[in-house]
Amino acid sequence: MASLDPTRRPRIAGVSIFLVALLLLTGVNCADVYYEWIVTSELTAVSPMAYNQPVIKINGIFPGPLINATTNDVVFVNVFNNMDEPLLFTWNGVQQRLNSWQDGVSGTNCPIEPGTNWTYAFQTKDQIGSFTYFPSLNFHKAAGGYGPLRVNNRHVIHVPFPTPEAEFDLLIGDWIEDSYKRARLGLAWKPRVYPGVMLMNGKVPYGSPYSVSYESFNVTKGKTYRFRISNVGTQLSFNFRIQKHTMVLVETEGSYTDQIVLDSLDVHVGQSYSVLVTANQDEADYYIVATPKFYKTIGPNDSLVAKGILHYENSVSTVRNPVPHGPDPFDVDFSINQAKSIRWNMSVGAARPNPQGTFNVTNVTLSQTFVLHGSMALIDRSPNYAVNNVAYLTPSTPLKLADHLKNGSGVYRLDRFPVDSVNRVASYGVSVVTGVHKGWLEIVFKNDLLYEMDSWHLDGFGFYVVGFGDGEWTVGSRKTYNLYDPVVRSTVQVYPGKWTAIYVFLDNPGMWNLRSQNLVHWYMGQELYIRVHDNDPNPAKERAPPQNLLRCGIFDDASAPVVSPPAPESGL
Repeated sequence: MASLDPTRRPRIAGVSIFLVALLLLTGVNCADVYYEWIVTSELTAVSPMAYNQPVIKINGIFPGPLINATTNDVVFVNVFNNMDEPLLFTWNGVQQRLNSWQDGVSGTNCPIEPGTNWTYAFQTKDQIGSFTYFPSLNFHKAAGGYGPLRVNNRHVIHVPFPTPEAEFDLLIGDWIEDSYKRARLGLAWKPRVYPGVMLMNGKVPYGSPYSVSYESFNVTKGKTYRFRISNVGTQLSFNFRIQKHTMVLVETEGSYTDQIVLDSLDVHVGQSYSVLVTANQDEADYYIVATPKFYKTIGPNDSLVAKGILHYENSVSTVRNPVPHGPDPFDVDFSINQAKSIRWNMSVGAARPNPQGTFNVTNVTLSQTFVLHGSMALIDRSPNYAVNNVAYLTPSTPLKLADHLKNGSGVYRLDRFPVDSVNRVASYGVSVVTGVHKGWLEIVFKNDLLYEMDSWHLDGFGFYVVGFGDGEWTVGSRKTYNLYDPVVRSTVQVYPGKWTAIYVFLDNPGMWNLRSQNLVHWYMGQELYIRVHDNDPNPAKERAPPQNLLRCGIFDDASAPVVSPPAPESGL
């Protein structure tokens, strides 16, 4: 077996050439960070009340290891697929500047086949923040394979809070107590999968029957700690809180926020936050709690109430009931008002020394508006989730590969499906839409599901969350937008029957996935791709394919020529 030393340099043809080219193009000081992953699916009893089920582990652990990088670092991840199915990883929130070849989704990459390995090489260009990674194909995320990803500030950039005593990654999410293969098979006739437990860093709630392991964090009285909290679940939003402690919100998905004091925090699927917690109570043990939103549980001992322990040094008392109460899980107004209170800190720098507020949306001119309805659709008597009544049908050939080698011909037709209206009849389709390069795009996400939360993620960009609203969106709804200090992030929630609006500047050429972060919705068709194209062949405008490019689908013949194609044909 290969060495598991994360700093070992993988000897993959073409990687060193790629690194040299990347450093010359970026012209910035950075380090290269190496990881080697052995990915397996192992029968494991995650929940003591359930049977052994397949769990995706990286180097034998679940959740996977921390990727710890700094702004502008080049990260290499050599992935050995020891599973029995093709595999990809995506880097949730890493923008892959000018380089969608490394995005790790079905539209950009050929899968890593069983028994083979492939090395990702990507740069954390002009980013800081708290992120995650996870497997993106075949419903794999339901079996784990996820982990934390940090991008730290360079030392020359001021961080807008004192250095904490320590930092903790806290990955929380609902977990399906079944084989992911059996669960995905059942989706063919029933578009529901019911989670059985809420995990904290892969561990069941404190106090669960027969539990031998729960999550615990050790703190010292008087010290302050940074918790990087991520929702890595499949479907459920949660409310997070710590018994008798407040939190100061400082960051979300690469943006420093206005620092607000919170008793609890709603975190939706795919989202990440940083909070500061000061150990200012008596030396004892305290509950760390995450309860599902918009979902009924049966008391504090419900398996979907995640519970861990904040353990003070010198504590001589165990945790005391009751488990701290949070807001009413069905109080939509509380959640929306909290979301609106999370704003960009305009006066501080993040990846760069100039203030975040240097970049604002107060006077932008919109080039495009998409109004995207997320809904359930019945197609050929099969249940699906859809965008404007189109359920995405994943082709065997990645869109980016088809774009590069053959104009997209035979794989997709550009702009074939609507972005501002709903098709009368639901259908399957490979939805790829034009994004105007260096134009401002407004996207309105409308959740037509009356009883389900949704959250949406856009690869390749951070976007400005400008508005939340009820019912149908109209042009007049823009009067309600916050254009002064909207927070910038990459995943945003959409409440049942409501809409959420974002602005995004399309300055990053590539093929970019826009998807529901609800795993069931995503797997069953609620996604599309935005093609942002720059005709300039200069590699400083968009990276060429990597030397270790994989080919598949209609390009499975490795001898197929590489050409510089014109833009794909459009079709209505």
